[in-house]
Amino acid sequence: MNRTTVSLIACATALAAVTGFASLNAPDASGTNTARAAAELPVERTSLLCPSPSLSDLADTSYTSFTPVTKGTGSDGKAELVSAAQESGDTDKTDDKKDGKKTGDKAGEKAAKPVLTAKDPGTPDTEDASGGDSPALIGTAEGRFAPGWTVQETTEVAAGTGRGLQGVNCSGADTEFWFPGASTAADRTDYVHLTNPDDSAAVVDIQLYGKDGAIDSPVGEDITVPPKSSEPILLSTLVSDKQTNLTVHVSVRSGRVGAAVQALDDKIGGDWLAAATDPAGSLVLPGIPKDATAVRLVAFAPGDADADLKVRLASPSGSITPAGNETLHVKAGMTTAVDLGAVTRGEAGSLILTPTGESVPVVAALRVTRGKGDKQETAYIPATRPVGARATVADNSSKGTTLSLVAPSGTAKVKVTASAGSDGGTAASKTYTIKGGTTQDVELPVPSGLKGTYALTVEPESGGPVYAARTLAATEDGIPGFTVQTLPDDRGMVAVPEADEDLSVLQK
Repeated sequence: MNRTTVSLIACATALAAVTGFASLNAPDASGTNTARAAAELPVERTSLLCPSPSLSDLADTSYTSFTPVTKGTGSDGKAELVSAAQESGDTDKTDDKKDGKKTGDKAGEKAAKPVLTAKDPGTPDTEDASGGDSPALIGTAEGRFAPGWTVQETTEVAAGTGRGLQGVNCSGADTEFWFPGASTAADRTDYVHLTNPDDSAAVVDIQLYGKDGAIDSPVGEDITVPPKSSEPILLSTLVSDKQTNLTVHVSVRSGRVGAAVQALDDKIGGDWLAAATDPAGSLVLPGIPKDATAVRLVAFAPGDADADLKVRLASPSGSITPAGNETLHVKAGMTTAVDLGAVTRGEAGSLILTPTGESVPVVAALRVTRGKGDKQETAYIPATRPVGARATVADNSSKGTTLSLVAPSGTAKVKVTASAGSDGGTAASKTYTIKGGTTQDVELPVPSGLKGTYALTVEPESGGPVYAARTLAATEDGIPGFTVQTLPDDRGMVAVPEADEDLSVLQK
């Protein structure tokens, strides 16, 4: 064996140790494949980004962190949230409101502490903030805290534009996002929040699509988001047109960002519009509140072909077709909106969109309104992924929490676990059977001796795919404040191929 071969083998061995490199053996003479099935193992690191909650001095925000207990994790790890500003090292440059001067080193040292640090998996941890100065947060969970880590940001705004209850699940960084349901109408103030968790700048394009197609906006191109920072972009500054229904496409040229749209209305409240699931031919929008007084469907086909969709409502008794809205035609490259009215008629419901013929990828979201007159409040439900193996949502309370489960195709059996409370209580679980084509608002297993808030974990056990959404409701001064979060798979497990080391490939 010559020196070059030895060096190659040494390099290959080092690579295998550092990165998990392995190769599959070739089939033996009998033709039997020696490759083994991939093992499902807990993820070891999770990152989440929380947008700045509000610009209102009347805002009260709570952050809730939770990691479900996962088998196969070690005993080490941590999870914490820090402000984007302190992550960038700008902890000693905070402006003082009174004189505009910098706060100095002592304030910087104080700000360097994490906003929230998790204590143990299986129990929620909470932290509160007030006013309009709360920064965007960058979160990291490692070890036993990483699998399924979720953070809920819930804000109550007492008055003014967007008054009511606003909520969003902090999400991971990515390179592309779709937001059908945004607006630049006169009574709307919509921001797209971009948060960069990395050490280098990200370059982002924001493209808006209205009822007539793409809207030219040179201002929306080449937006730089500095390292470890967050930028709220007011949509009305990107275009001069006043459009009631828009689809926002965020694409990242370099780097990656977290993105969410804050949709605020002068008269009917507001909420966060989370990114819709990737364009697909069939979509599920779960968890329309049963007392919804108005529901608007906004859809967009990003390709070159028009989409024709069948519109169905999965109710507790089965799948029905909304009268007068049996189908929806979505022109390529144009945003289409249709008002469905009080489509749920006092029952739990989820919207299911399927192609009437050839499947064409679309994105979609719902704007949902509760209340009447000057006592209205709005929230948004984007099309979402199925629960998959497991999904979790935090910041639930003994009153005002509704969990909706929908099985769009076949009957499914689902286990729901309520965690221990943030300040005390014992976890509890229930199992439900959801018939195919139906939506059920299930009776929740509230933890015994509950103190504080708790998390809900949803785990399908058998049957067809399940989609889920959680509604938080809190009435204040007669205004039915509410917010809805969908529950896609938490991606707490990862498939790790199991293979044998084969260095013979280096000698061929």
